[in-house]
Amino acid sequence: MSIEQLNKEKATAFFAALNRGDIPAIVGAYAEDGRCVTMGNTLISGTFDKAQISAAAGGIFQVFPKGIRFTIDAMTAEGERVAVEARSEGLHVSGQIYSNQYHFLMRFRDGQLVEFKEYMDTERVTDILCGGQKRPAAAV
Repeated sequence: MSIEQLNKEKATAFFAALNRGDIPAIVGAYAEDGRCVTMGNTLISGTFDKAQISAAAGGIFQVFPKGIRFTIDAMTAEGERVAVEARSEGLHVSGQIYSNQYHFLMRFRDGQLVEFKEYMDTERVTDILCGGQKRPAAAV
């Protein structure tokens, strides 16, 4: 099996774990030096190491008590990088349906996730996940 095929299978398994709410599998997919990068300037944007991912992973399922579902629309792999086009939908605790479109860039090393970059519609994140609150402007 090629490295690309193996990594595409790892990416598919990661999204399946997200859909199941399987926190041990989500955290376990990351290498010890792995990180998640949520792009944009929202309250949830930033770079998070494995310890931070582990601490925060359960919070996703607290704000989506019935779960959030990711659907992979397309996937492309080259070497240790996998690009995923996806969409999500879930009922947020606010009672609003949260849906978004994404591009994820996943980088693997020896079958473990080293970097998970998440690009999405940040306005949807601000409106629903952040309750309309914007990140304060940085001091100059």
